[in-house]
Amino acid sequence: MKADAHPRQAERLAALRSYGILDTAREKDFDEVVALAAQICEVPISVINFIDADRQWFKAEQGLGVRETPLDTSICSHVILEKEFVEIPDTLEDHRMKDNPLCLEEPGLRFYAGALLTSKEGLPLGTLCVLDHKPRTLTEAQITALRVLANQVMAQLNLRQSLREAEMLRREVDHRVKNSLQSIVALSRFASRAAPNDHARQAIDEMRGRIESVARVHEQLYLSGSGAEIALASYVENLTRSFREFAPDNLRIEARIDPVRIGSQQAASLGLLINEFFSNSVKHGFPDGQSGAVTIEAGPLEPGRCWVRLSDDGVGIKDGKGPGGLGMQIVELACAQLDTVLTFDKVPRGVALSLDFEAGISEPEITPSD
Repeated sequence: MKADAHPRQAERLAALRSYGILDTAREKDFDEVVALAAQICEVPISVINFIDADRQWFKAEQGLGVRETPLDTSICSHVILEKEFVEIPDTLEDHRMKDNPLCLEEPGLRFYAGALLTSKEGLPLGTLCVLDHKPRTLTEAQITALRVLANQVMAQLNLRQSLREAEMLRREVDHRVKNSLQSIVALSRFASRAAPNDHARQAIDEMRGRIESVARVHEQLYLSGSGAEIALASYVENLTRSFREFAPDNLRIEARIDPVRIGSQQAASLGLLINEFFSNSVKHGFPDGQSGAVTIEAGPLEPGRCWVRLSDDGVGIKDGKGPGGLGMQIVELACAQLDTVLTFDKVPRGVALSLDFEAGISEPEITPSD
């Protein structure tokens, strides 16, 4: 007997697909849930299943050996029409199952118990269920355990969904910030042309350069894809690729980054610092077309810290003085956000700065679902 469609079928299917779980690869976290459910309930079969429009699909299973079956023979498609927990001691005595070939064939599925997997809106998505080849019943402790495990499955799915939504929102904010900054840059160009004197024009141009720098950092952070944490190597590569578009022909930009992941907020602060160093090297380090290189190096530093070294082989800092004005304020702000202090390294030529910081993430972390 095939089950009727859920009375809120369209809403239910939309909720199911919003989790992005269908047709994903097997995962240890969910495999362990079905293994534990089978062990606690002392049954050979346990399944995390979701009822799609024309199939039931198994995120995890033990004892079946398949990933999906048609709805015509699905016991769970009946169960999602009922209460939070359903137990069928003998399927052949249930009018919905007595003609089900999965129950009639040998060895048939003679026992079923399932706890609903329910969306935040209260819509049934599927079940965490256990099955046996002989009639039986569960103890109260086993029923409680099955319900708890079902809640844990949904807690994991809800967390993943929330983080995906937060990531989409963050990327949209980054995109809007970048567009807004680009609009301000365009307006500042008009203001520069209309400036009453060279002093005002120079001040506006300097402001525009700073805004362009911030926009560039936001753009590369956006392109690095990201979320709670990012791979520093890909982020720096995006930055250096952008720098190469603006660098004079006499200047090389090199990056040597060992594998390390840092928080996205840390990446934004570090990007500003790298951008400021690069801008100062271009402006002051290589006068009269002198050739040279700016180098960015970074990697993991035990325990749980990241080190960064920025250097160039230009003419160095005159009179031993570092950058001043707005540039120094940006450097100080970036270092404060990273909770670190810059060290000026002694080098035979050019400028070299070193820093290290805690490489922790600034938002909740999650393992990709596939």
